[in-house]
Amino acid sequence: QLRVVESGGGLVQPGGSLRLSCAYSGFTGNTLTIGWFRQAPGKEREAVASITRPNSFTFYTEEIQGRFTITRDNAKNTVYLEMENLKPEDTAVYYCAAGPRQPRVYPFRVDDFDSWGQGTQVTVSS
Repeated sequence: QLRVVESGGGLVQPGGSLRLSCAYSGFTGNTLTIGWFRQAPGKEREAVASITRPNSFTFYTEEIQGRFTITRDNAKNTVYLEMENLKPEDTAVYYCAAGPRQPRVYPFRVDDFDSWGQGTQVTVSS
């Protein structure tokens, strides 16, 4: 069974950086997409970035393009989300999700993923 666990959230000042990690297990197929979502208070869960194996396709939403970088370490079964130049509007609970497929449409959607982590809080504030 595919499972994911996030880590790495915290409190950071505007302009600062954080790295989130998503460790996954139970992957037995050929195609796997790891997606990052975020949800701010009172708002819907929104897509942030994704990466797919084996083709290494990556996707970023416009809001974070150029500030966030998604990478993976296949040997460690871990995907990272490097976040730089963080802004107060980046404050949210960040969720990692996994799905044994490549989304047909981007931005990807909640329905593209089968397994979800518990979420990790990212707070950007001075």
